[in-house]
Amino acid sequence: MNPVIVRGVTIGKGIPKICVPIVGVTKEQILEEAKMICKNPVDVVEWRVDWFEHVFTTERVLEVLKELRAVLGERPLLFTFRTLKEGGEKKIEVERYRDLNQRVAESGFVDMVDVEAFTGDEIVKALVKELHVCKVKVIGSNHDFHGTPEKDEIVRRLRKMQELGVDITKIAVMPNNKKDVLILLTATEEMVRLYADRPVITMSMSGNGVISRFCGEVFGSALTFGAVGKASAPGQMCVGELQQVLQILHRS
Repeated sequence: MNPVIVRGVTIGKGIPKICVPIVGVTKEQILEEAKMICKNPVDVVEWRVDWFEHVFTTERVLEVLKELRAVLGERPLLFTFRTLKEGGEKKIEVERYRDLNQRVAESGFVDMVDVEAFTGDEIVKALVKELHVCKVKVIGSNHDFHGTPEKDEIVRRLRKMQELGVDITKIAVMPNNKKDVLILLTATEEMVRLYADRPVITMSMSGNGVISRFCGEVFGSALTFGAVGKASAPGQMCVGELQQVLQILHRS
């Protein structure tokens, strides 16, 4: 396993790192959320730009990013446009998605970009290459809000992401019962033990899946998502409680 180091934060080694999303709609809300997050034990900040009211005006996005960078200081910043088909707020054309992510990477204001791994192999490979030229790390992601695939399918998707060249692989699934949570955890353990040569992030969403957000150090998930204020996905816990549980498990 080769960890990914971003602004001094090592993802893929030790206690899972905590990431908190920003989901403000206006520039003012976004910057206020960033200031609140900086008062908490957070390792990585994610800007969920699909919530932003001016997301389709790239210059407005870059304007906010510049101010976000100033507020966050040396905290790593992950840029994410979560598309409607994967649980996000808005639809976006593939070429526009690619152009937005590339422009953002070129700005120098972000450290990582989330790329939805099943947007199309050629598009994803090209985008990953472009982002790497900009010295930006890539999280390849897949989100299933309808259910939990079988273990072998989860592992297949994560291995496919590695083949596409991303730096970190990520999958989030929706459990319909407690057994689905076990499937996700089993797939995570198998992926990390047998196939992963880079950090893996997995989670089972909703109340049923909360345990998956705590036990990454046991099963192999390198980063977990918490909330300061409004959550961006079902099952996110507040950062303070999340940190306490992670530290308890680490000590044991």
